[in-house]
Amino acid sequence: MADEGELKVEESGGGKKKLIIIIAIVVVVLIAGGVAAYFLLGGNDEPAKPSEAQSSTQAAPEQPKAPAFYVGMPRPFVFNVNGADRDRLVQIKVQLMVRGEDNEKLAQKNIPLIEGTLLNVFSAATVQQLSTPGGKDKLRNEALDATRKAMQGLTNKPVIEKVLFTGFVMQ
Repeated sequence: MADEGELKVEESGGGKKKLIIIIAIVVVVLIAGGVAAYFLLGGNDEPAKPSEAQSSTQAAPEQPKAPAFYVGMPRPFVFNVNGADRDRLVQIKVQLMVRGEDNEKLAQKNIPLIEGTLLNVFSAATVQQLSTPGGKDKLRNEALDATRKAMQGLTNKPVIEKVLFTGFVMQ
């Protein structure tokens, strides 16, 4: 009987040791996972030093860019496009990226001109063009060129840096 009691005591002591070892392993794995996630997900917010040095030598002659402002169109563009089998209804929400407060004010002041220009560009699109990512990029570039040209004619500067599609639905 004494042998059985000794076995039980040893088993319970060994169980505690196993439990401590398992807890230690879990803690080490969690810490290692946290450290790995920190480095993999970009825990360092500072840019790399070599690229910073390269950009400073390349960007030295240029003036620093003004902060970006976003001018939203007051309503989405809704229009029909002709398809091979049926007509489609398209809705595009647009925001314009401009640099500096002066350009932001100019863009806001001339929203009717910009809306008209964008609607002309969008209504010339086809279903095939709007169905592919490359076609959407081409449409975005055409919209940028047309709005820059319109603003250049009115204000003698392009004003708009990017045309951004913030919503795109085709039914």
